[in-house]
Amino acid sequence: MTGLDSATTTPAAVRGSTARDASLRPGATLALTSAATAVTLMTYTAPAVTLPQTAASLHTAVSAQAWLLNGTPLGLAALLLVAGSLADDYGRRRIFLAGTLALGLTTALGAFSTSTWQFTLARVAQGAASAAILASSLGLLVAAFPSARGRLHATGVWGAFVSGGIAAGPLVSGALPSWRVAYGILGAAALLVAALGVRPLQESRAPRGGRPDVLGALTFGLALVSLVAALTLGRDGWLRAPVELLLAAAVLLVAVFVAVEHRAGTPMIDLGLLRRPRFLASSAGGLFTGLAVIGMFSFLPALLQQTLHLTPLATAWLYLFWSGLSFLVAFQVKHLAGRIAPRTQLALGFALHTIAVLTMLGALASGSWTRLLPGLIVGGVGSGLLNGALPLLAVESVPRERAAMGSGAQQTFRYIGSCAGVALTIALATSSGSLAHGADIALLVSAGLAAAGAVSVLALRERG
Repeated sequence: MTGLDSATTTPAAVRGSTARDASLRPGATLALTSAATAVTLMTYTAPAVTLPQTAASLHTAVSAQAWLLNGTPLGLAALLLVAGSLADDYGRRRIFLAGTLALGLTTALGAFSTSTWQFTLARVAQGAASAAILASSLGLLVAAFPSARGRLHATGVWGAFVSGGIAAGPLVSGALPSWRVAYGILGAAALLVAALGVRPLQESRAPRGGRPDVLGALTFGLALVSLVAALTLGRDGWLRAPVELLLAAAVLLVAVFVAVEHRAGTPMIDLGLLRRPRFLASSAGGLFTGLAVIGMFSFLPALLQQTLHLTPLATAWLYLFWSGLSFLVAFQVKHLAGRIAPRTQLALGFALHTIAVLTMLGALASGSWTRLLPGLIVGGVGSGLLNGALPLLAVESVPRERAAMGSGAQQTFRYIGSCAGVALTIALATSSGSLAHGADIALLVSAGLAAAGAVSVLALRERG
């Protein structure tokens, strides 16, 4: 346990956690949370290779295609911190099972969408359900694996399944007859995990007491919805009145949220954590992962199909060089513990992503998919390092009994960055008459953002 843990964990919390630990089933908890996380990320990435077909089916204009990708990260960003706080206070098992059930239902419903707005609303609902799963999963794991060694193993496996879901999603959607069938199958998979988790999972919570922070949840959620909506609409012009009003609303609501959290008896987030370098490094790591990595690789498959004329399945197999390597590396990074700090691992991951996207410059214009292979391989290693380090840093940056909140905070920044990164990538890629030229601009910006991420996490050193 870190110094922060020992300084802030109350005796009651320790007694409650210890009493519960004996009854937990660590293996089953790890298997179920990893499976649910994989399905969550498969649902998240499924549209990556079917975006052209989905847009054609729903008659979505190019200017609105960012909404097809940004629906899920919008729901995630708005509700991750809320879900983490609720999981800690009212039961991680309860929030986890509710999230998997909701993900199954909303994903299946998304298969029946007939318009852009219906599909976007379904994706937002999927994001909200995904927030419950991702935030509560790490809380369940920390309760089931109380030792530092156990947490290292569990978060390493969980982080690998983040990469595994990212890898499998495009393959599943690309291999099936249509994106509607893919959504139906993924919905059924989520419902199966929910059913399997009813008996083995044991409840755990942080015994803080007090009333739920409803006002904090409301103001924070509305602030993020306003911000993400502004970022998505901004590609059509940042000086338009709707964008400016949404940005102003986001700033005002954040100020209200901070005031509410200062006065709340049981706040969603302890604002004192913002003075801790480890928590800031965790948040910065999540933010720049979303901006630089997820933003670029969410739209890259659509670019490959439109410039290199690859089929969805061929695109998914090519994409596997990146996502598959990410899974393998993330699964192995637990062996780096004690030799490389998570913060250093993040910086290395960002550096590799920078190198990777720079090697891809000119590849789309060349008309040869083989030009992409070195970048996809190097980028996959970098992504694996990021996905392996982020969950461990998230739970180590907060007191043990607030693990779900720490996970929710980091992933909130991750998916805020993702929303902004997707909108920015699409805006840059379509900014010129040539998609290949626009893609090169987007790759350069992604490299710059990743380099900034590396610098930021290295700069946030522990004091003393």
